[in-house]
Amino acid sequence: MRSPETASRRAIRLRRLSLAATYAMLLAGAAIMVVPFAYSVLTSLKSPEQFASTDPLAFPAPVTGENYSALFSGDRDFTVPLAVTVQVVAVLTVGQVVCSVLAAYAFARLRFPGRRALFWAYVATLMAPPIVTVIPLFSMLSQLGLRNTFAGLVAPFLLGSPYAIFLLRQNFQAIPQEVLDAATLDGAGHWRTLRSIVLPMNRPILAALTLITVVSQWNAFLWPSVIAPGRTWSVLTVATQALQEERSGNWTLVMAATTVALAPLVVLFLAFNRQIVAALGIGDVR
Repeated sequence: MRSPETASRRAIRLRRLSLAATYAMLLAGAAIMVVPFAYSVLTSLKSPEQFASTDPLAFPAPVTGENYSALFSGDRDFTVPLAVTVQVVAVLTVGQVVCSVLAAYAFARLRFPGRRALFWAYVATLMAPPIVTVIPLFSMLSQLGLRNTFAGLVAPFLLGSPYAIFLLRQNFQAIPQEVLDAATLDGAGHWRTLRSIVLPMNRPILAALTLITVVSQWNAFLWPSVIAPGRTWSVLTVATQALQEERSGNWTLVMAATTVALAPLVVLFLAFNRQIVAALGIGDVR
């Protein structure tokens, strides 16, 4: 029969093995995710001759910036797609966050007929693949003359998103009713309650939602490639795809474009990763 001390040591060893296995799996997953990005950066810093003659993951010797110089000069100047992408992301982020906050507050705190049915019907649109709505949206906006325009890029996604409204509604419902009742007794209306109580109490989820919106819109490809395939309003993803088609043999230049598109997202993640972690716990579905 094992003594309590022996059993305790065995339990400690098992916990250590379990922790070691967990960290090993996390490191393996991180390596799988990081290696493609490292490959993109290293390739972008090589000349075409180096890329053809060296190992793919070998450090460039010497480091060259000619791919980035070529990327922002000539007929495929990435300055315009970068500026267009920043504008689209800024407008859509502000529009989606503001409209989602207002809709979520209405669904969480206002009482009106059909509130729950309308909410769940709206959230149910999350189950529809985005490809299903592309043709109807393209047809409507083409008839309105919005092809290859800034308005065509942002109009379908400006007024909130089902995911954002669902996420915010659950957090707004988690606010104690006593806090809102106290604000009402102090004479606060819905606007003041939203501005002074609800939003400050949900800063982490708002920061995370803003970051999620920025990332999703920065990486958007399907809709921009359909509604604005021309160069005037081409976003980074569409411009990179066009560059790959035109310069399929020059992978160092293509990888430079990929790195330019990736770098802002990495900076955002490093700056706001704490807010993302803090926002992971959301209220129960009600």
